[in-house]
Amino acid sequence: MPLILRQLFLFAFTLGLCWQTAVAGDWPQILGPTRNGIAQDEQLADSWPANGPQVVWKQKIGSGLAGPVVADGRVVLFQRIGDNDVVQAYDAQTGKPGWKNQFPTTFRPSINPDDGPRSIPLIHKDRVYLFGAAGDLRCVSFADGQELWVRHTHKEFGAREGYFGAGSSPIVVDDKLLLNVGGFRGPAVVAFSLDKGKTLWEAVKDTASYSSPVVATLNGKQQVIFITRMNLVSLDPADGTVQFQVPFGRRGPTVNGANPLVIGNHVFATSHYGVGGLMVEVGAAAPKTIWENDEALSSHYPTPIYYEGNLYGIHGQERASPLHLRCVDAKTGGVLWSEDNFGIGTFIMADGKLLITKLDGEIVLVEPSPKKYTELSRAQIGRSTTRALPALADGKLYLRDEQFLYCVDVGR
Repeated sequence: MPLILRQLFLFAFTLGLCWQTAVAGDWPQILGPTRNGIAQDEQLADSWPANGPQVVWKQKIGSGLAGPVVADGRVVLFQRIGDNDVVQAYDAQTGKPGWKNQFPTTFRPSINPDDGPRSIPLIHKDRVYLFGAAGDLRCVSFADGQELWVRHTHKEFGAREGYFGAGSSPIVVDDKLLLNVGGFRGPAVVAFSLDKGKTLWEAVKDTASYSSPVVATLNGKQQVIFITRMNLVSLDPADGTVQFQVPFGRRGPTVNGANPLVIGNHVFATSHYGVGGLMVEVGAAAPKTIWENDEALSSHYPTPIYYEGNLYGIHGQERASPLHLRCVDAKTGGVLWSEDNFGIGTFIMADGKLLITKLDGEIVLVEPSPKKYTELSRAQIGRSTTRALPALADGKLYLRDEQFLYCVDVGR
C-alpha cells in the first residue's frame, strides 16, 4: 500500500475514536461510557501485590449473566432470585444494598443452566432500562427502582427466546431507546420512546443476536450499528431507515455475541462458528470489505479492544476449540502475536493497559503492544464461572460470578 494511503487509513482509524467522550467515574452501560470497553479517564495500578488487589467488598447475589453498571456512586445489578427478576442498587464504595424491585419471570433456560437475565442494564439520566431473558423491556426510576413502564416484546413482536434467552442490551440515541428485539415474523429492531415506551418505528426483518448496538457518525451522518442474527446493519436513528446492510452470520446453532466496533469510517464485526472477522469501510456507496477471514480473530462472544491500530481479542469458542489471546493488525487482519491457550476473557482498556477478566474468575493485566504478549500481573478474584461483563469506575472493578458481586481496587 502506498505511504500516503497508509497514512490516510491510520488517520481514519484514529478519527473514529474522537466522536466518543468518556464520563469519569461512571460505567452506565455495556462496555462503558463509549460502548467500546475503553475507560479514557481511569488510572490503573501498574501491577498488583502477590496476594492480588484488595477486594473492597462483596455481596451475595442471585443468578444471571448481566454485568453491573455504575453511575453517581451507585452500582445497579440485574439478577434473578426465585421466580423473580430483581434489580438491585448498591453503594459503590461500601456495597451496602439500597433500593430494589422485582418482577415475575417465566424464563426457563434450554442450554445454559443459568436462569437469570443476560442483558446489561442501561442507566440514562434518571432512569434504568432493563431487558429480561424472557423479552420483558422495563424502565425503572434510578432514584428508587420503581417501575415506570414495561413492554413484553416477545409476545408483542413475535420474537423467540433463542438459544439462551434474550440478551442484547438497548441503546439510547437522542430521545429514543433502540433494541434488537428480533421478531420472528416482525421487526429486528424497534425504537421506543424514553418517557412511556411507545413504539416509534420498526426496522429490518431478522431475528435477534446477543450483540449490542453502538452509535457512530459515519460520513458525517449519525448511525446506529447493529449485528442481528444474520446481518451487520446500520440504521438512521431518526426513523429506522437502513443506511447499509452486510450479511454476517450463519444458519444453524450459531450465535453472534460480540458488539460491532466502529473505527473511523470502518466497522469491525466478529463471530465464531465459521463466520470469522469482517472489516468493512463505509463510504457513500455500498460498504467495501477491507478484509475477511476465519483465521485471525473469530470471537465467540467477547468484544475485542481497538488500540493504536490493532485489535486485541480472543480467537476461538468457549467449549469447542482452543482459546487464544491475539493482537491483530486492524488494517490487514494479520495476526501479530498469539498467546495460545489463554482461555476466554472479557476486556477493559484503561490507562494504556488491558484488564482481562477470565471465565474462571482470574483477572489479568496486560501491556498492549504489537510486538509481543507482556503480562504485568494476574490475580484470582471470583471462585466460580465469571462470564458477565465487568464495570470499571473510579479505580474499582465491579465483577460478578455465579455467587457474588465483587468490588476490587485496581486503581492507583
